[in-house]
Amino acid sequence: MRQNTERRTALLDAAIEVLAREGSRGLTLRAVDKEAGVPTGTASNYFANRDDMLTQIMRRTRERLTPDEAAHADLLKAPRDLALEREFMRDLVARMRADRSGYLAMLELRLEATRRPGLRDELTGFLRDELQGVIAFHRDIGMPGDDAGVALLYLAMSGLLLDEMTLPGVLAAAPHDVDGLVRAAVSRVFGDSVPPDAR
Repeated sequence: MRQNTERRTALLDAAIEVLAREGSRGLTLRAVDKEAGVPTGTASNYFANRDDMLTQIMRRTRERLTPDEAAHADLLKAPRDLALEREFMRDLVARMRADRSGYLAMLELRLEATRRPGLRDELTGFLRDELQGVIAFHRDIGMPGDDAGVALLYLAMSGLLLDEMTLPGVLAAAPHDVDGLVRAAVSRVFGDSVPPDAR
């Protein structure tokens, strides 16, 4: 397997675009080569097989969707209250909107994982660790609420993002815009567990 890190990253980014646009059926080594603008056969030098490519796409997608450390450092200067929680959720929505292809590729990977046991195990472990990391981060920085509340907010935001990124017309009929729904979700999940002066 080739070890050119920049070329591998370019191929993975091309694969994410193909997966997001064409779905799993359209994700071929030839399609990745074409999207990346490299000679036919290049991708086959970087991926042992389809499962290897899907696993590497999963890891690259998460790299692309991970919060910017500098932006989070600025957010962490704020008091640990619901206003900060809302800012974290707004940042989440903004990051997903900024990399819609990355988000859609992850959805495609989830669907593909229902048919590929190896990918299912890898993706399940990866996302389980990610959720546990979010819960631990929330607890470690002293945010209000409990672990169950963080898990509930994670699930609420997952549903909101699914509609926003795939069928935004669904939320257009909601009683609030996306930002209003984010505010409501944070308040309703954590409102009872937070002292009134911290809301």
